[in-house]
Amino acid sequence: MPKVWPLLVVAGIGAMGGPAVAAQPHQLLIGSYTQGTSQGIYHLSFDSQTGLLDAKPLQVIKSANPSWLTLSADQRRLFAVNENGPGQRDVVGRVSSFAVDPKSRQLSPINQVQSLGNEPTHSSLSADGRYLFVSNYSVAEDPGGSLAVLPVDAGGRLSPPVQLSSHPASRINPERQRSAHVHSTVSSPDGQYVFSNDLGADRVFVYRYEPKAHPEHPLIAATPASVQLPPGSGPRHLLFGADGKHAYLSMEMSAQVAVFDYQAGQLTQRQLVDLAAGQPAANKAAAALHASRDGKFLYVSNRGAANELLVFAIDPVSGELKELQRRSVEGDHPREFSLDPSEKFMLVANQKSNQIVVIERDRQTGLLGKTVQKLPFDAPSDIKFFSAE
Repeated sequence: MPKVWPLLVVAGIGAMGGPAVAAQPHQLLIGSYTQGTSQGIYHLSFDSQTGLLDAKPLQVIKSANPSWLTLSADQRRLFAVNENGPGQRDVVGRVSSFAVDPKSRQLSPINQVQSLGNEPTHSSLSADGRYLFVSNYSVAEDPGGSLAVLPVDAGGRLSPPVQLSSHPASRINPERQRSAHVHSTVSSPDGQYVFSNDLGADRVFVYRYEPKAHPEHPLIAATPASVQLPPGSGPRHLLFGADGKHAYLSMEMSAQVAVFDYQAGQLTQRQLVDLAAGQPAANKAAAALHASRDGKFLYVSNRGAANELLVFAIDPVSGELKELQRRSVEGDHPREFSLDPSEKFMLVANQKSNQIVVIERDRQTGLLGKTVQKLPFDAPSDIKFFSAE
């Protein structure tokens, strides 16, 4: 069971040493890999007026490789995948549940269960909050990746998986696609469908969510049951647009973004955007993608030798993308990133250069500006803000 460290109180001093401003700082959680000095989940404070993270944590929660964090809709629960597997200190993939104090946002452990797969890398909650969908990536060919469905009770307690799903790999890339590698799983805007992105299969698998009819196996293969993607593309993360009519998929191995029209469980490809057209393979390692709240701009990280964020304008009718900017992350391996609640700043988790970089953002144009801060942080992997009160 992870231990909870004491809450550390941040003094009421402004970023430049003067009196604190009236606005309360935002709070956020950072997941990390713990093979080095990082201890797990860090609870930090962020000033959206200055764009500065407070280096002194409000809380540190010891947990093994909590690489992806999922907050419940009411922000009373946190779920963390423990991306463990063969060759690590803990060889068993796990998922941890925490209660979040509604006032202090301090975390306390609820329970932890096995994910029944290696290297769980992502999780998401069903729209009704009854199940957690966990993506077991599994680096090794045997047993390969899988989608695990874990019940969640009203108190946030996890039960062991009631359903596991896996599919044959494409084997286009003999090194990386010898087996399934489920990288992420998300629900449709209406919660009636679930989409699982399998890097090893070059497909997005589609399920109907039917918990009332099948509580022990709430996911039923849809028709069609999958979306075929370019051979060797390696789908990673899927994001639905603000209008619910379009979706965007980052494809890690080909460094592309596919744009889809969406309706009633069906994804129809409309556009394919190259992030590194004509560039060597070392520049092709697409990762995270997130949109602004107004649905006008999409941001995508490309790692490898490129190490940059790409900014796109989203057409309000077609959903198609138009490139606006390429911005260096000034570090190595931008695994994840997040806009702060004010959307005036972008925070980037540079996993391999051990830092979080804060970059100014223009809310009107969507463009990224100067770097405000580079905070040393060992192996950051995910950034989740609590919403503004």
